[in-house]
Amino acid sequence: MKFSHGVWTMREGVSAIYPERVADHRMADGALELTCLNRGPEEKLNAYALSVRLSSPMPDVVRVRVSHRQGAMRRRPSFVLNDQANALPIALSETESELSLSSGQLTAKIARRPFELTFCHEGRTVTRSAQRALGVMKVAGSGEYLMQRLSLGVGECVYGLGERFGPLLRNGQSVPIWNEDPGTATDLAYKNVPFYLTSAGYGVFVASPGRLEFEVGTERTAAVQFSSAENELDYFVIFGPTPREVLEKYTRLTGRAALPPSWSFGLWLSTSFLTDYDERIVTEELLQGMVARDIPVSVFHYDCAWMREHHWCDFQWDPDKFPDPPGMLRRLHERGLRVSVWINPYVSELSSLFAEGRDRGFFLKNRKGEVYQRDDWQPGIALVDFTNPDAVSWYQGALRRLLEMGVDCFKTDFGERIPDDAVYFDGSDPERMHNFYPYLYNEAVFSLLEQFHGKGKAVVFARSATAGSQKFPVHWGGDCDSTFESMAETLRGGLSYAMSGGAFWSHDIGGFSGTAPPALYKRWVAFGLLSSHSRLHGSTSYRVPWSFDEESVDVLRFFTHLKHRLMPYLWSCAHEAYTTGMPMMRAMVLEFPDDPACRYLDRQYMLGGELLVAPIFNEEGSVDYYLPHGTWTDFFTGRRIEGGRFFQERGADFLRIPLFVRPGTLLAVGLRHDCAVYDYRRGVMLHAFELVDGSRRSIAIPDSEGQNPLSFHCQRDGARIVLSSSGDNAPRILLHGDSEHERVVNGSVERHPDGLLVSWTDPALPLEIVLANSPS
Repeated sequence: MKFSHGVWTMREGVSAIYPERVADHRMADGALELTCLNRGPEEKLNAYALSVRLSSPMPDVVRVRVSHRQGAMRRRPSFVLNDQANALPIALSETESELSLSSGQLTAKIARRPFELTFCHEGRTVTRSAQRALGVMKVAGSGEYLMQRLSLGVGECVYGLGERFGPLLRNGQSVPIWNEDPGTATDLAYKNVPFYLTSAGYGVFVASPGRLEFEVGTERTAAVQFSSAENELDYFVIFGPTPREVLEKYTRLTGRAALPPSWSFGLWLSTSFLTDYDERIVTEELLQGMVARDIPVSVFHYDCAWMREHHWCDFQWDPDKFPDPPGMLRRLHERGLRVSVWINPYVSELSSLFAEGRDRGFFLKNRKGEVYQRDDWQPGIALVDFTNPDAVSWYQGALRRLLEMGVDCFKTDFGERIPDDAVYFDGSDPERMHNFYPYLYNEAVFSLLEQFHGKGKAVVFARSATAGSQKFPVHWGGDCDSTFESMAETLRGGLSYAMSGGAFWSHDIGGFSGTAPPALYKRWVAFGLLSSHSRLHGSTSYRVPWSFDEESVDVLRFFTHLKHRLMPYLWSCAHEAYTTGMPMMRAMVLEFPDDPACRYLDRQYMLGGELLVAPIFNEEGSVDYYLPHGTWTDFFTGRRIEGGRFFQERGADFLRIPLFVRPGTLLAVGLRHDCAVYDYRRGVMLHAFELVDGSRRSIAIPDSEGQNPLSFHCQRDGARIVLSSSGDNAPRILLHGDSEHERVVNGSVERHPDGLLVSWTDPALPLEIVLANSPS
């Protein structure tokens, strides 16, 4: 929300009250508490007071809680935070004009008069709440808002605030934090996260699930402003100093993503949304068609119409289309498939569950104490009240029956159309619950899956989210159109969500609304299979490739096989996301924060830390992309290219997508293409790219269950390259470069079109390769 009209005046009906001085301070419970007044000591009457409390939940993080009129009850719910596990005692230093406290590398300095709050690293200002950048804004007809404005430096770029489909760079945008069901073509979003990070090496997380308004370089061009209509503003300043370190600390605070099962990284085939299908269509037309064309499918997904029309959700198979669900699911499992079914948290009054949920008080209520209903989506829908533990158990019980029948996972759709005037079982504030509802919804489903299958074996396909929702993967990008423009919107949304803590992300290959022309489908397939998770899904038509053209079959087969071969590498990236919070799909600035060109790129990305992907957003095969400094290798051709500039390709065929390997990479590639799940440590080929003298590279590859990681190490010392392993596999090592070997100890070597292919016969011992000519 904007309050001012330029620098000098306020908007009509707006008045402001700013703290002018620190009137008092004290240490309490490891925190610094300040009383700030808007008047000087000589003015005894009519003062406004703001209470400001500074603490540190972990090194390099300072929490600021600003409150006004503390008699108000603290509103629920609040985000689930790990803010006490590593809480630090505050060491306070004082001068006549300033108070100062430090947390790790981050120091907060408080000027007593005029009141200012500055965050510093080694004497350099990281960000700053200047004079009159914090205050109470009184808006006629709307009430009072707490407003905080934090400075931006020259050229500082801002990212995050959830999955947003406009430009990745947030500068110049007004961003409401309010979940909607908007599609991907507007500035509204399904996943609103009140967290941003900047190219200056810090992030800010506002710990309120309620409605917030961010003005990013708008009300003030050199500041991010955020405001809330609540009486408290609670935020964390998180210092990196790199963007990836900021994300690591933010996800430590709000929660790391669980590790999805390895089978979820394979190809998902969906019935699509409004298509008509039964068991024969699913097995004989869709699945058998994929088998006949050598396109492996890992997961088959039943969208809405697995239930009877107008009965969503009663979690009962349509008996006319599916007379034997347990037998059908068993037959799908015998094909090696996992099964997903669509659900949502809304219950039609025609559902067999409605009366029970109504009578037992399991739905949201209106202010009259009746079930909160509306004719939206399904007849007279009610919404499950996930603040009621008995309602959660009831909802999970209905889903458990499906798991016992043979369903493996759920697509947890919706969760955004949540009323802000409902009454909750636990008394939660309905305005704060609007954004927080999908957290409780997905937590209920995900925790059931973990209870039933075990940790590391649970996965949902979720649409709505808020801060902390990354703990319940996977999320997908919502209802995109079948256009190249929407394909680009989708990528921007995924990268933005990744900058907001989302580790695992997917999208509807080919677009959701409408049916893609064949060229778009083929380009989107390449992008989709080089994403964290890959799903063929649409609205009114099946997304099987032969319904587009025969070349689409070849393209889907090629990129599905490619993803399977990349699974040893992707699986190690998934573990990195699980342990550090680094997303699998990364905006370029996350990996190359010191390269100014990377700060603005949102049509390419890093898949893990080592592969650069540049999707093609047109039929004719024209693509522009940027390679950072160093010698990059084209994954498909082995061509080596010096980076540090932009490149153009024209006329790329549909089996081509720019896919480059970062210099200094030790890349693990599997030898199987027929499935997503195999022992990634056996039959793996290690590719070493552009190892410089003195470098050491390692990669750890767990088995397909996420256990027993096998580590490979590669070290170069002049012309000598030594490889070693911690386990009992027999990998093959491909060394790129114009090299000839003098000898191989404990191994054998043969020429390969891209370099030397070395078989490691006894991996219990190091493999030593002495090269006559060093790889360039």
